[in-house]
Amino acid sequence: MAVLTFELPDGSTREVDVVQVLNAGYAGRSQEDVAAHVAELAELGVPGPSVTPALYPVSPYLAQQTDRVQVQHRRTSGEAEWALLVADGGELLLTAACDHTDRELEVHGVAWSKNAGPDILAGRAWRLADVESHIDELTLRAWVTHGDTRTEIQSGTLAELLAPAYWVNVLRSRGALTPGTVLISGTIPMTPGVDQFADSWSVELGDPATGDTIRLDYDVQTMPAPIG
Repeated sequence: MAVLTFELPDGSTREVDVVQVLNAGYAGRSQEDVAAHVAELAELGVPGPSVTPALYPVSPYLAQQTDRVQVQHRRTSGEAEWALLVADGGELLLTAACDHTDRELEVHGVAWSKNAGPDILAGRAWRLADVESHIDELTLRAWVTHGDTRTEIQSGTLAELLAPAYWVNVLRSRGALTPGTVLISGTIPMTPGVDQFADSWSVELGDPATGDTIRLDYDVQTMPAPIG
């Protein structure tokens, strides 16, 4: 399975040997935001969920720290998210993440599409305990690049999403709050009119209280056509 390394603000590092990945979906605290995201996906032909929030198991090897995602076609896109990581000893970490999803496959099944692309995680993390007192103030932003043009596509705060504490309780109730668990938060609405099918994605998790930010960047590369 994937072994991910995260640097904390004090310079120490944590390794997380990933054993399970869970992707939350339709996880906005505001039902208006959830409806907006469902509408975004409906425009792509994706049917709405039967229950919200949803939770999709993802193959552990799809949790990656990389600067390049290879795809089979151009209708794939990221989503700005935060990730909750359970490190050794049950220590809880928070980092930036981007759930790269196959939108063509999503029409046939969200769970399938989540397993068709990686969950990209940043190389830095914060201890959840260090930011939990002001968790709703943390910012989440994303940018897409098309050629030489960079455009902001998502911008909000963690107050728009179900809090890490909510998911900690869910994981505990499922017996899944164990080292090696990674939970991806679900996303915030995209800016209308911005093309999500981009050449690259950038996601930033920010803490206004300290000025610190956690960032990830990756390019999207289309693979050659199949032979045969």
